Amino acid sequence: MDASSRKEKLPPTSRTFLIGGQTIAAGNRLRFDIPVARLPTGTHINLPIEVLHGAFEGPTVWVSAAVHGDELNGVEIARLLAEKLKPNKLFGTLIIAPMVNGFGVINQSRYLPDRRDLNRSFPGSKTGSLASRLARLLMTEVVQRCQYGIDLHTGANHRTNLPQIRGDMDDDETYECALAFGPPVVVHSDMRDGSLRAAASAEGIKVLLYEAGEPMRFNDDAIKLGVSGIMRVLSYLKMLKSPVKPPKRLAALIRESKWVRAKRSGIVRLSHGLGDVVTAGEQIGLITDVFGDGPQKLKAPFDGIVIGHSHNPIAHQGDGIVHIGRMP
Repeated sequence: MDASSRKEKLPPTSRTFLIGGQTIAAGNRLRFDIPVARLPTGTHINLPIEVLHGAFEGPTVWVSAAVHGDELNGVEIARLLAEKLKPNKLFGTLIIAPMVNGFGVINQSRYLPDRRDLNRSFPGSKTGSLASRLARLLMTEVVQRCQYGIDLHTGANHRTNLPQIRGDMDDDETYECALAFGPPVVVHSDMRDGSLRAAASAEGIKVLLYEAGEPMRFNDDAIKLGVSGIMRVLSYLKMLKSPVKPPKRLAALIRESKWVRAKRSGIVRLSHGLGDVVTAGEQIGLITDVFGDGPQKLKAPFDGIVIGHSHNPIAHQGDGIVHIGRMP
């Protein structure tokens, strides 16, 4: 569908968009903060929001980042995305929450000060823990206003992830949006209790979870793909006046994955990295003692692709070292 036919189907809108006590006129953008809580010092912690309310009718989509406070690639993706878009050329509304867990970002931690995981605290409660209250605020002020959502993450705990979209790939629309994003792989992922994706899905909202790169870093390739991928999804949803070209290759669908774990403690030396294709039984690394003696081979459990691995050269018995997705 070209831009002119979109304009005929989705006429200009005169409606305003209400969020967080703010009113945004069609074709405009607004940045503002929603109060969350105070630190013991009395300093306010807020939920920063940017809303791009399009000049034309269309869907409402949210993009969220730093739900885990040490996962920072999404913060930069959100900034660059907002720079690229102009609300006077947008069909629908985009809500960007670039730093959901400000507490975790300040402390360079995945968690809230109460040591709770925000992404296990949804849909939240007005009277619960700090994590539960923040989860409820995001749900009521952002998520429940949308029909679609994209939640941005990285690997955790010294791990890095191949850029991938996770979601319910048995849902046709979710799968089509995931393919439109254009990552190397899309991963069918079951819902986790308390996750943002599960809470939003229970409201009938289609959600993509972008996993790429590592915590506490800006990974340029992961950021670049994140921005272009979201732009392709917005184009697929017919929210852009100038359509974006679809990806050159369709992502491989991963329905099964497995962590290759350390059978002994020691020093890890990997021979394969993100995106490498492996065959069943192929050696993908070694674990030895500090002198390099007593080597134990790490082997691929099946034919597949490396979708994540640990960066930590020190392994304890049972640690997940390499994440392999089974190739279709």
